[in-house]
Amino acid sequence: MKFIRLTAKYILPILLVLMVLFEGVGCASLDMSSSSEPPASGSAQTASSQSSASMAEVVLSVPDFTTLIAEVRPSVVAITTKVPGFTIFGRPFTQEGAGSGWIIDKDGLIVTNSHVVEGASSVTVTLGDGRTFSVESVRTDSVADLAILKINAQDLPALRIGDSSKLQVGEWVAAIGNSLGLGISATAGIVSALGVSLSVSAGETLCDLIQTDAAINPGNSGGPLVNLRGEVVGINSVKVAQVGVEGMGYAISVNEAMQVIEQLKSRVSG
Repeated sequence: MKFIRLTAKYILPILLVLMVLFEGVGCASLDMSSSSEPPASGSAQTASSQSSASMAEVVLSVPDFTTLIAEVRPSVVAITTKVPGFTIFGRPFTQEGAGSGWIIDKDGLIVTNSHVVEGASSVTVTLGDGRTFSVESVRTDSVADLAILKINAQDLPALRIGDSSKLQVGEWVAAIGNSLGLGISATAGIVSALGVSLSVSAGETLCDLIQTDAAINPGNSGGPLVNLRGEVVGINSVKVAQVGVEGMGYAISVNEAMQVIEQLKSRVSG
């Protein structure tokens, strides 16, 4: 902000003075350029073609996410929870929460974050086709912040698992989830950093996180972070919520998560 003030306060008056002092020189230069021969039409066309080619390269470098989102969205679910509690006067009440998840197995297994379902007396899953199911079984690992939910459904569209070790900083990714509890939506960005460790609470540190500037908001927790092939490379988990801080969201890398997920799957199926 200081640089902007300095530019506005001092640089503009100086430029005005220089324009007045060298007005004659500017006119003379203009007359000279007007009397010179115009550039050859071939050179102008070449420059124009090069400019168009450069613009085309810029446009082509930005991926089209429409097909990707259409493919992945049916496999992302909205999660609604009811958590019992007490008011300061000791009266019982129920607090509703919202989160996200994604289908990992066609027979009704869903991945989400542990903190999405922590303390819930009931958990409901809404599929992309609008069907709603009560969760029959929940298995969690609070240290890894992962959970597996089981619903009574078959032939569900499971997502493909990618390889997060192949991610590169600057690679395009999309975050899909139940943002603010308003339904499934998508945001896109790049991988900002890899292998990040973050202390999220006393005694709890998440490791091997993927940092992204794709917008991750409350309700996105548990949803997938996918690459341009539609493969899950991360599980959206946390963001930095601080005034003046933007574009710092984090996902648990899928390679770090899969060992825990496989253990939870065996427990929920057993």
